[in-house]
Amino acid sequence: MNAATELPYQRDQFYARHRRSVPAARHFARWSLVHWGLAAWARADDLVLCVSELATNAVLHGAPPGRGFLLRVRYDGDVLRVEVHDSGTGVPRVADEPDEGGRGLFLVAALSDKWGVGERGPGKVVWCEFACAG
Repeated sequence: MNAATELPYQRDQFYARHRRSVPAARHFARWSLVHWGLAAWARADDLVLCVSELATNAVLHGAPPGRGFLLRVRYDGDVLRVEVHDSGTGVPRVADEPDEGGRGLFLVAALSDKWGVGERGPGKVVWCEFACAG
């Protein structure tokens, strides 16, 4: 079977609304990259940092008490996409003037090629993408 028929790769992991979930999400993302042969990819650290920021936002702002969030990492050979699904309300946005606690989406916007927020029932999905072709 050739690589074209095996793609896309996707890994999903659910996390509780707990601060320990953030380092676990980073580890999961790093492990996914290693598993797909992308451990030495030049943007691996940027992707892992974005996972950390999106997971932190889900824990602090997105997932209601008693709920959790889903981390999805997807690779199709050209793009690596990170999605964090939660059941909370509100629309995340980049802060106009980030203070000590408002840099998460600012970093995601700066490090990724694209990012956005989509609806899901209930809640939202916050995503970012990294081009990796070539």
